[in-house]
Amino acid sequence: MTLYPINTGNFKLDGGAMFGVVPKSLWQRTNPADENNLCTWAMRCLLVQTQDRLILIDNGIGDKQDAKFFSHYYLHGDDSLEKSLRRAGFGYADITDVFLTHLHFDHCGGSVKYGKDGTTLETVFSKARYWSNPDHWQWATQPNPREKASFLKENILPIQESGQLEFLAVGQEEFIPGFNVLYVDGHTDKMMLPLLPYKGRTLCYMADLVPSVGHLPLPYVMGYDTRPLLTMQEKESILNRAADEQWVLFFEHDAQNECCTVKRTDKGVRVDQIFPFSDL
Repeated sequence: MTLYPINTGNFKLDGGAMFGVVPKSLWQRTNPADENNLCTWAMRCLLVQTQDRLILIDNGIGDKQDAKFFSHYYLHGDDSLEKSLRRAGFGYADITDVFLTHLHFDHCGGSVKYGKDGTTLETVFSKARYWSNPDHWQWATQPNPREKASFLKENILPIQESGQLEFLAVGQEEFIPGFNVLYVDGHTDKMMLPLLPYKGRTLCYMADLVPSVGHLPLPYVMGYDTRPLLTMQEKESILNRAADEQWVLFFEHDAQNECCTVKRTDKGVRVDQIFPFSDL
């Protein structure tokens, strides 16, 4: 198994929303805000190459929304999904599977694009199967008022309409041999965290359970989470396991830090080493 980080660009979100009840005086130590209280976040995906499959985990925000939508998120940086795939030696047509941790717009917006007529929506990865799970799909297509603005039908429904949508069975813990899945429900219902073997170690793709190094302490929970107390329980369980088994945590949203290991301390699980993916 070979892994490639795929950087799709940066965006900005309100620091208070990203850290919930934690005071700015604390969270700004790791994630300094601009004059509008906005912090920069990555949209870092992961490409998994096996002997016969090329699996893209998440795909960023995409480029099909209108100017008003994008004006809220201040997209910036030189990276894009297409450029990063090309840098790894691949194109859209090479992707066999798109594994979506969840269907919030900054994780699945790159799934769908406008066709040549500028009005018809079509899948970006025309030869790929797109993977979700039935519980989360129902959650996303019949959204609660709190998350409705994050589940955009134009990102989601064309996948099903194309016939490319596939589901992991409820509770299925192995996607393919060696590619395991952890399910968490605090951020959104049945978010899937890939757990991958790599160079003799275990890498956990943290998605929105722990978006950045700054979110490692248990109370540092996003205001976006639907069940924050459950997020804290899930973080505690997974981070303790990560510390005991020396997992590598791969961050989707940390603009500065790609990976870290963690250790147990008197204050709970904290950072041990921070390093770029290339150091693995």
